[in-house]
Amino acid sequence: MSGRRVSWYSCGAASAVATKLSRPDIIAYNVTGSEDVDNARFYKDCEKWFGNEITRVGSADFKDTWDVWDRRRYLRDRNGAPCTQELKIKPRLQFQRPDDIHIFGYTADRADVKRAEGFRDHWPDLIVEFPLIERGITKSGCLAMIESAGLRLPRVYAMGLPNANCIPCVKASSPGYWSLIRNYFPEEFEKMNCLCKSLNYKVCRVHGEWIHLDELPDDWPMAEPIAPECDFLCGLAEGDLG
Repeated sequence: MSGRRVSWYSCGAASAVATKLSRPDIIAYNVTGSEDVDNARFYKDCEKWFGNEITRVGSADFKDTWDVWDRRRYLRDRNGAPCTQELKIKPRLQFQRPDDIHIFGYTADRADVKRAEGFRDHWPDLIVEFPLIERGITKSGCLAMIESAGLRLPRVYAMGLPNANCIPCVKASSPGYWSLIRNYFPEEFEKMNCLCKSLNYKVCRVHGEWIHLDELPDDWPMAEPIAPECDFLCGLAEGDLG
């Protein structure tokens, strides 16, 4: 007997489309406690769209990303971010079974394809599927497919964030990203600035130089939203959404 087909839904457009296309046995969601409030609305909308409940998989030790950073006392190093390890990887390892088939929403965009290849290399014993890459569906295509299905996207996409992830994400270093966080989430921006100062860590990079967040120029332009756009391959996949 083959293992469970588990789709890892993240409250984002790509993982939602990957889940809908894959029709898994289980839809799993890593609870981070640090996402935008509108993600909860999208979560409920997606449960209706999938026709199945989403299983929440969380950490027994940490309540959110801030808890991880405060207690682990670092934000990111060459091995990644501790929040990813504590809130996503460890809970997944505790939840999974050896013969599970894991479905992830990596898109056909170049950066995501590279991330998917790195994932396979890092977890060679894991059975994985990347349905969006296999079908050639990009991030902009996923956004368009969600809208075509009659769902309202998480509001962070319209703000200019590329993903509906935690606010903020310490794996982001672009000044455009941090300018956006400063504009839409000023409390989180200032909280991160204070934490970075206390840890002597610089999370933002401008013209090749790492800076503290309070050194980011006031007029730095914010990241632009990704425009939903469905190409030929996306159009073909829409017929399989059901």
